[in-house]
Amino acid sequence: MKQISGGVTAPKGFKAWGVHCGVKANKQDKKDLAIILSEQECTAAATYTMNRVKAAPIYITMNHLEDGTAWGVVANSGNANACCPQSHENAELMSEYAAKATGRSPSDFVVASTGVIGQTINISAIERGMPEAAKGLSAGPEGSDAAARAIMTTDTCKKELALTCTVGGKTVTLGAIAKGSGMIHPNMGTMLCFITTDCAITQKMLSEALQETVPKTFNRVTVDGDTSTNDMCVVLANGMAENPLIEWKDDSYTVFQKALRQLCEYLARCIAGDGEGASRLITCTVHAARSEESAERLAKAVVGSPLVKAAMFGTDANWGRVLCAMGYSKAPFRPEYVDVKFASAVGEVLVCRQGMGVDFDEEMAKSILSQDEVIIDICLHEGEHEATCWGCDLTYDYVKINGDYRT
Repeated sequence: MKQISGGVTAPKGFKAWGVHCGVKANKQDKKDLAIILSEQECTAAATYTMNRVKAAPIYITMNHLEDGTAWGVVANSGNANACCPQSHENAELMSEYAAKATGRSPSDFVVASTGVIGQTINISAIERGMPEAAKGLSAGPEGSDAAARAIMTTDTCKKELALTCTVGGKTVTLGAIAKGSGMIHPNMGTMLCFITTDCAITQKMLSEALQETVPKTFNRVTVDGDTSTNDMCVVLANGMAENPLIEWKDDSYTVFQKALRQLCEYLARCIAGDGEGASRLITCTVHAARSEESAERLAKAVVGSPLVKAAMFGTDANWGRVLCAMGYSKAPFRPEYVDVKFASAVGEVLVCRQGMGVDFDEEMAKSILSQDEVIIDICLHEGEHEATCWGCDLTYDYVKINGDYRT
């Protein structure tokens, strides 16, 4: 795999752009409308939030992707278009405006929204801004950059990546943009993530690759224990790389799926590290477990624990909170076998052996926990399986951001 620039515009045949249209009425310097468009029809696959309450764009996208194809994506930030009057009509109007501005059909577009729940979206602003967004469509890196910034809400940085790999003797490219900072918890599709690729692959294989990837990447992220009403992850493949069509789970499929997982894992880490108010990324790896499922459940419990997250913020090597979180995870393990280490770029320190505390250098531990990424390494000594989950610390700023998010 080779990392390149260009995000969603890196694969052949994709253009993107983003503008400020007025959904974020009081933030003239913030883009709030994005569009991605392919030169050719794409096979398409998606995963969606598992929240029982789903925003209107989720249902519209589900309907538009019933035939397994799409040409592009239209998305806004600043308003979730969820649980409000005319939400379904307005989500349909977004696709109609995008279609009119690009010469496509409404059903050719994935529709997505993110922002405040329960407030009617300013659809007139989107109607006015769509021609400008379509006119600006660019195949260059600036197009992906503009689209990535247009889907940001409380994100402090854009989330974007592109990779190349070789499939059937041809260079295949995957690109993506994502957003996510708060209201992020496992058991969902993801926050918002739009993936483009010029790989030639059937819809069935594309869908299976996404379904295999999301549970081990985006579904292993937790910021605050909340799952949004609007989460979705969509991948569009236009086949312009002209590689032999991937129809089976052969070597070509394996290469593509590996690249997709690498792309999604990178973005998952970005989202976790940019959690609302976060000062550091927390990575928890549980290994030597009885099963991957139990390892994942344990790791999720640890990175999701408010007490663990608070301890990480305070650079307090309070390893007892790690075992406590493991204990209520409902995953099977033997506490008396557990070893725990804290690690980061400056070193590592063993804080627990066989379920009991050990003497360790508190100053060294504090230095380790002060880094941008902290790793909680847990060894169960019970099997051959492992899993990694990602989260962030819990800071004062999280409450500040969410205390008046709507007003």
